[in-house]
Amino acid sequence: MGSTKFPKRYVIVILTFICTCVCYIERVGFSIAYTFAADAAGVNQSRKGTILSTFYYGYACSQIPGGWAAQKIGGRRVLLFSFLLWSLTSALLPLDPNRVMVLVIARLLVGVAQGFIFPSIHTVLGQWVPPHERSRSVSLTTSGMYLGAAAGTLVLPSLVKLRGPQAVFPSEAALGAMWSLLWFIYSSEPPRSEHPKATAAGFGESLLPIKGSQKVKVVNGGHSGKTVKIPWKKIILSLPVWAIVVNNFTFHYALYVLMNWLPTYFELGLQLSLQEMGSSKMMPYLNMFVFSNIGGVIADQWITRRILSVTRTRKVLNTVGFLVASFALIALPLFRTSGGAVFCSSVALGFLALGRAGFAVNHMDIAPRYAGIVMGVSNTAGTLAGIVGVELTGQLLEAAKAANLDLSSPESWRAVFFIPGLLCILSSFVFLVFSTGERVFD
Repeated sequence: MGSTKFPKRYVIVILTFICTCVCYIERVGFSIAYTFAADAAGVNQSRKGTILSTFYYGYACSQIPGGWAAQKIGGRRVLLFSFLLWSLTSALLPLDPNRVMVLVIARLLVGVAQGFIFPSIHTVLGQWVPPHERSRSVSLTTSGMYLGAAAGTLVLPSLVKLRGPQAVFPSEAALGAMWSLLWFIYSSEPPRSEHPKATAAGFGESLLPIKGSQKVKVVNGGHSGKTVKIPWKKIILSLPVWAIVVNNFTFHYALYVLMNWLPTYFELGLQLSLQEMGSSKMMPYLNMFVFSNIGGVIADQWITRRILSVTRTRKVLNTVGFLVASFALIALPLFRTSGGAVFCSSVALGFLALGRAGFAVNHMDIAPRYAGIVMGVSNTAGTLAGIVGVELTGQLLEAAKAANLDLSSPESWRAVFFIPGLLCILSSFVFLVFSTGERVFD
């Protein structure tokens, strides 16, 4: 493996990056297409919120099962199956705002399928990526979400304008099918299963400090041949796990509210056309892509050069990211121009992405053997944030209309952005107090 010019693990990381990119093109695509069709059909904001949040119900249901399946069956297989399932569902989806039940079932199914993806990715990366490369590998992989959101926000409104909202879905399904083919051809099982000396090189194991006297038994270059028993009770009762869970909830509350409602804020809150905004509308997500990778590189540099411990590195990046994002979110309704709103939302999402070099990599610090499981637990909380945040936003806007407030006024949107801003402050404090960079689970 050492003589390979382009190591296999880099291929895996690049493929997982493309994977998250395509997934978020799909999510942004549905939001854009459905918003266009729903507004044309006169659907109210509350029902829009309900349909947009349906995806997250299915997504929440499959997070922990996704981690379990990836642990038992293998992340590579689970990832391929989930991608094929959501691509097929997307290809067959008829977009009619009046066929509510069809939309609900389809979005639930897509949510269930995509819920397996991130636990599987963390399982795969935990097996392939050595500890000193984890921060930038996870940051690069997850930054695909933001590049996908940026690309979708830039391209798909024009596709909707030219060919109608229905054209979005077969295009997304084609991207999903192409990625599935690439994954099937170029991915493989982790090196531990094929190379007995792979563990000695650091693959799939942690070189981080271990609390207490925990040891990992290794047989023939892999884990013990006995079936690994997942320490569910210890995971659920672990304060470092809860620190990750709380921050995952907050991150996704802010992200999903902006991802699903920012088009509505631009069009109704600021009276702007997405088509006329050009490339500026993609800047918040492009900023996330840049800051996510910056955070990963900074974290790995601080750790490998021993500038800061793993624990302090995670805490510093998480705290800075979330606190700056909180101020930007709270200030967002005060900006009444296109440039001001794009700048403020870009700062908010960019620094949230920087914070991912704290909480989002911490799964593999504290539980490298159970990264997919812990990711499933914390991402369930993140998904619940999507359900609560997206639907609550629709209800807040309907309440503003009932109070005779125009949706173009900043008062109608103040609570929408203040809630995630406050959550950022609270969750950064939780992570600062309870998180650790040491390995907690044997």
